[in-house]
Amino acid sequence: MTTNVPDKPALEGLEGKWGSVWEADGTYRFDRAAASEGGRPCVYSIDTPPPTASGSLHIGHVFSYTHTDVVARFHRMRGKNVFYPMGWDDNGLPTERRVQNYFGVRCDPSLPYDPDFVPPHEGGDGKSIKAADQQPISRPNFIELCERLTIEDEKQFEALWRDLGLSVDWTQSYRTIGRESLKTSQHAFLNSLARGEAYQAMAPTLWDITFRTAVAQAELEDKEQPGAYHRISFHKPDGGTIEIETTRPELLPACVALVAHPDDERYQPYFGTTVTTPVFGVEVPVLAHHLAQMDKGAGIAMICTFGDVTDVVWWRELDLPNRTIIGFDGRIIAEPPAAITSAQGTEAYEQLAGKTVFSAKKAMVELLAASGDLIGEPKSITHPVKFFEKGDKPLEIVSTRQWYITNGARDEKLRDRMLELGRELQWHPDFMRVRYENWVGGLSGDWLVSRQRFFGVPIPLWYPLDADGNPVHDSPIAPAIDALPVDPSSDTAPGYDESQRGVPGGFVGEVDVMDTWATSSLTPQIAGGWERDPELFSLVHPYDVRPQGQDIIRTWLFSTMLRSVLEDDQKPWKHTTISGFIVDPDRKKMSKSKGNVVTPADMLEKHGSDAVRYWAASSRLGTDAAFDPQNPTQIKIGRRLAIKILNASKFILGFEGTDAATVTEPLDLSMLATLRDVVAEATAAFEVYDHARALEATETFFWTFCDDYLELVKERAYDADSAGRGSAVAALRSALSVLLRLFAPFVPFAAEEAWSWWNEGSVHASSWPSVEDLDAAGEARLLELSSAALTGIRRAKTDAKASQKTPLAHALVVGPAEQVELLRQAASDLKAVGRIANLEFGEGEELAVVNIELGETDA
Repeated sequence: MTTNVPDKPALEGLEGKWGSVWEADGTYRFDRAAASEGGRPCVYSIDTPPPTASGSLHIGHVFSYTHTDVVARFHRMRGKNVFYPMGWDDNGLPTERRVQNYFGVRCDPSLPYDPDFVPPHEGGDGKSIKAADQQPISRPNFIELCERLTIEDEKQFEALWRDLGLSVDWTQSYRTIGRESLKTSQHAFLNSLARGEAYQAMAPTLWDITFRTAVAQAELEDKEQPGAYHRISFHKPDGGTIEIETTRPELLPACVALVAHPDDERYQPYFGTTVTTPVFGVEVPVLAHHLAQMDKGAGIAMICTFGDVTDVVWWRELDLPNRTIIGFDGRIIAEPPAAITSAQGTEAYEQLAGKTVFSAKKAMVELLAASGDLIGEPKSITHPVKFFEKGDKPLEIVSTRQWYITNGARDEKLRDRMLELGRELQWHPDFMRVRYENWVGGLSGDWLVSRQRFFGVPIPLWYPLDADGNPVHDSPIAPAIDALPVDPSSDTAPGYDESQRGVPGGFVGEVDVMDTWATSSLTPQIAGGWERDPELFSLVHPYDVRPQGQDIIRTWLFSTMLRSVLEDDQKPWKHTTISGFIVDPDRKKMSKSKGNVVTPADMLEKHGSDAVRYWAASSRLGTDAAFDPQNPTQIKIGRRLAIKILNASKFILGFEGTDAATVTEPLDLSMLATLRDVVAEATAAFEVYDHARALEATETFFWTFCDDYLELVKERAYDADSAGRGSAVAALRSALSVLLRLFAPFVPFAAEEAWSWWNEGSVHASSWPSVEDLDAAGEARLLELSSAALTGIRRAKTDAKASQKTPLAHALVVGPAEQVELLRQAASDLKAVGRIANLEFGEGEELAVVNIELGETDA
């Protein structure tokens, strides 16, 4: 057997060496021709998460994407044609924020395009550039900068993924703002519009005042905030009062009713009557609703349009008027609600108009105190307040015209189908399923998919203008499918010419873009060529697996399932794998907002990719992993393992042997029988997506193999005159072949390097080891007993304060008769490794070395 083993094997430089070879050889390419010939059963397809291309990847990405990669590598070695694309989620708010900070600009759609525009700033995080100091630029100029920056970010991300050794087919990459993604997103939207699933409505909308955009239910985040309960009095017709408690007194001008629980005896006499609001003197009804909490505050609340999502529910279900007073900028609008008619009320409102919510609250409290309607001092509290997950100011609720897609909140049949398919989907770990079911069961409104942003997939519609120049929203103009993608803000509506844009009787383009999840929810369709390449789509869909994080079950997993149900009435994947979080040493989740994120580039350079992959692969799905960058113990263990694989391979390949040799010795057969069990265990673990167990089983055997078996047989393997030499060398090489293939998904660079010393082709293109590859004639317990006996001999020498190289004149090993009889088959190897002149066996309760006699050391 020809070998090409270096004098000093090393991990350094393997990423660059093998990465270029894999790319040149197309090692990880999806073989379309072979897939077409074998059909869907020969394909293993992955709906890979497209990372957000804004900023930098963090250690959590390395963690979860490694989990996916080890599975992809396993199935490729099992003979599957792996479809493993990579996408980039490059549209949406994170990209816009990064562009604003990076270039010091902000978008003003009213400005014309400047073909010679040069950004005023380039580089850095832009935190020192205040929003007021950011230069306004046109939408086309802004989008150009978004494109420019995301492309650069994506190049860096791809380089890092290649360094990590992801076995992605880079010819199957896509961008969520790319032409094909735009076309797919718009096509799916128009399909939903035609089926009546997409609709436009003027409705209360969660609104982020910083980014001036609507926010969907799935993007909410509760944050504990300081607040205060203010007890204020409403006036009854008989001169009495009803006292309520509120944390938002500034919304008093928007009050439309008081509400209490129908079973609350304190307020039952007032249901159906009216009271008058303090300061503004507006008459509002007292109503009953089951969502009112008898044990909260005074047990009766004011309904305002709108203070929170419960107000929206009450407003809708009790059919109340809308008296919105908060504008898109988060300030109190200038005009008071029509219900405020008194001079006193109008004058009071003028003191609030134009103020921020914070300032209006302060002014309102002063007005209530002056009127005598503020009862006692406000009571300080801490309570959860809803934020946009990417925002830093509490959300408001304003009335806007937005686009929605039905999601099962009001469609029982659709909701039941979503739950049914969720139960059919194989979850790994299974307990993550409940998060999906809770989300589906708790939906309170349809999916709001329109966003008042700039860098995104345009909603592909125009609206005719009536004779007065007003948009006729109920009669949208849709493009032909073959005309997609379109941008209605610059493309002309079908049946019109550009001169008719914005004039009475003409048209106006929709300026909103889709929520980024409205595109990401279509990753199976985008990557798989839905409607673009029907043959490819039939080969990969439904996908075998959707890997993702637990924090986006309610967004990405749910929305993708929804779009698949709406289009095909089926689930888009057979399995989903859910990774845990990376937490810091204090068990806090790592996130950019907390400032505890570790970037992976330095880690990969310092420790090597195999070491970092080992750390990631050691954690089971759904389990959070603590990471301490100051003491990355698990990474160090991984590096030690990768180095040991190289050194052990060099050592084994150093033994001379012939290809014709067969394994005949009992200890060699025992080792292979033990390894056969490891192959069975690792394979079974991979088949149920338990990569960590597969790694653990392989690594445990490997250290026994190196520390014990290699030591036990090396003297025989060296001895040219030994009758068992050929058996030892054949067993060692057989085991090495199997071990390198078992380790290949986890430490691909070290495995490839060692494999290349004595094999043609890539280990990653070789077959996964099977139990049929290994001799089944051995007794697996012999290796275990021999290891225990060797440990006893070593310990006895240590207790005698002798070197392990010290020869023994005599040693006695005792144990149960059955074990001793089996152990005798390895006597010659035990004598050789222990340098024992006379090895005897006897019976005892447990296996032990009970007596040794030191021999004479060499002079």
